[in-house]
Amino acid sequence: MFTPNQDRAAAELMRVCKPRGRIGLANWTPDGFIGQVFKTLGKYLPPPAGAKSPALWGTRARLTEMFGAGASAIVAEPRSFNFRYRSPEHFLDVFKTFYGPVLKAFAALETAKQQELADDLHALLVRMNGASDGTLVVPSEYLEVIIAKR
Repeated sequence: MFTPNQDRAAAELMRVCKPRGRIGLANWTPDGFIGQVFKTLGKYLPPPAGAKSPALWGTRARLTEMFGAGASAIVAEPRSFNFRYRSPEHFLDVFKTFYGPVLKAFAALETAKQQELADDLHALLVRMNGASDGTLVVPSEYLEVIIAKR
């Protein structure tokens, strides 16, 4: 998902897969929680020139575009993963420290913009939080993908 050249990465996956072999992927979708995190980050930092959103790997259309010519089948099933944290603040602390896209965004912004980004991410977390006890449970959709090579 996070490769600078998606088409080349897909071609390499197909190249190293044996004939009639399988490639398994788990990709965040654009409309799921992590896709929304990517969109929020994009309000503060533009993507590198020519880079495509990593969330495109979570769409059937892009998977078919990248893998369809060499695949005998592409099965993409939506699934959900629940992020569970002590609180929205705990989630932000962990993601600002360890999750590459969020960590890099905060590092690239001035202090005032960091606070605006934190506020926007916090609002997203609160809006999507399914817990009512002060903790955080946020479902995030991803595609479970199996590509069968010809």
